Amino acid sequence: MNRLLQILAVLISAALATPALAVLNVFASVPEWGALIEELGGDKVRVYTATNALQDPHHIEARPSLIARARTADLVVATGAELEVGWLPLVLQQSGNARVQPGKPGYFEAAQHVRMLDKPDRIDRADGDVHPGGNPHIQTDARNIARIATPLAARLAELDPVNASAYQARHKAFLSRWSTAIANWERQAAALRGVPILVQHKAFTYLEDWLGLKQVAALEPKPGVEPTTAHLSEVLAKLQQQPVKMVLRAAYQSDRASQWIAERARINAVVLPFTVAASVSRTRRSDAARSSSVVRTALMFSCRPPGAAMVIAAS
Repeated sequence: MNRLLQILAVLISAALATPALAVLNVFASVPEWGALIEELGGDKVRVYTATNALQDPHHIEARPSLIARARTADLVVATGAELEVGWLPLVLQQSGNARVQPGKPGYFEAAQHVRMLDKPDRIDRADGDVHPGGNPHIQTDARNIARIATPLAARLAELDPVNASAYQARHKAFLSRWSTAIANWERQAAALRGVPILVQHKAFTYLEDWLGLKQVAALEPKPGVEPTTAHLSEVLAKLQQQPVKMVLRAAYQSDRASQWIAERARINAVVLPFTVAASVSRTRRSDAARSSSVVRTALMFSCRPPGAAMVIAAS
């Protein structure tokens, strides 16, 4: 009889205990958050990343495969600031997954945890692809990754309290490594402070703020609007008065405009990775999101002949 009571007590105790999730299913909108989640979660998480390094995260189709992944997610991690406004709300709505809807613990927006730049004075679609909450490309400042890691680790612990200590330990280890990396990058990039640049799209605002680069102009006449030859000619004329050292574009963007201006202005065209392990390869790099190296921003600019294209990839 006593033996039966002991067994019953064990079964009741197990039933009342907070269940440990076998694994936390995470849907990341872009590779940088997928990689960060894997850094913080290790073997406690299973990450699916909806986009890759050579896709424009503004313009993604709400495919059935994305909806199916969101349907089984315990946590959705997005940039926010309307970066994914053209597709993620529809994916979440169609998924029918109440756990990951905005406002629920299973939905996390990175942009809510950093200082936003480039907030527009007015909202008018005639001004191009503007974002009311500010420029959403927050990942290009490596310091923002650390700022986001802290609340993200806390959210993992909230959703999976049994493994909270594991998330806390990995978060602490990550911040230590990341702080060391930032110090190294800032030392290597010291010579870039004050360097005048062109950008193809206003995608590097946070990189410029972090490293002190000086943006003279953007090749796009309005955010998200392809430049015409006439507009590029106007930019070229401006460079007679305000010379620049280079023109930057993201790896997923066409090189037509940046090469046009680089050749005529005799400056370097620099292709920067825009997320984890960006590559000049056109193949999908799903393994990039699983890399333990997480987000790296290209910081080192070597001397090249003017007008040469320079590709700086994350290693």
